Order: sequence, then C-alpha cells, then structure tokens
Amino acid sequence: MDVMDRIDSAVKDNPVVIFMKGSPQIPQCGYSSRAAQALSACGEEFAHVNVLADPEVFENLPRYANWPTFPQIYINGELIGGCDITMELYQKGELQKMVKQAVGGA
Repeated sequence: MDVMDRIDSAVKDNPVVIFMKGSPQIPQCGYSSRAAQALSACGEEFAHVNVLADPEVFENLPRYANWPTFPQIYINGELIGGCDITMELYQKGELQKMVKQAVGGA
C-alpha cells in the first residue's frame, strides 16, 4: 500500500487519530506529549501513529494535509491542527465535545 493511502486509511478509519513522535505512553517530544495528554484527558479512546517508527509517514504526512509539523490531530477525517490548536480547544472545553461526539456519536 502506498504511504499516502496508509495515511489516508489511518485518518479515515479512526474517529480520532494523532500522528505523533513516539506514543501516548512514551512520547518523544514535548508537543506530542501535551497534545496526547489533552486527548487522553477527554476520556475517549483514540488511535495514534508513531511517525518516528515509520520514516515514509514522517516524510509524507506534511504533504497529506499541507501541515508541516508534528503532532497532527485528526477528528472525523478532518485535520484539527497541532499542539497549540489542540491545547486551545481543550482549554475552551471544545476538544472534549469534539472527541466525545466523534467516538461516541453523542
């Protein structure tokens, strides 16, 4: 499978997915760590892709949604943004609603 198809599949097959450096349990960068913590605090399951473990994804993800940095958070197939946007949405209480609606349909 082509790398862009693998990225597209991860985005479309998961209601919430974070492309990050490392994993939520063992983040490899501060931005990825904060974004994953905000998602975890929403109380719903989410998928993650460790871009450091897949050089093709690391190189090509910035082209997928024209977003140059990591982490990248997608909800319902739509790019939400990176760490700063995710943290801002969390602090406003909007991220929790978005995640809950995507995962639980509520």
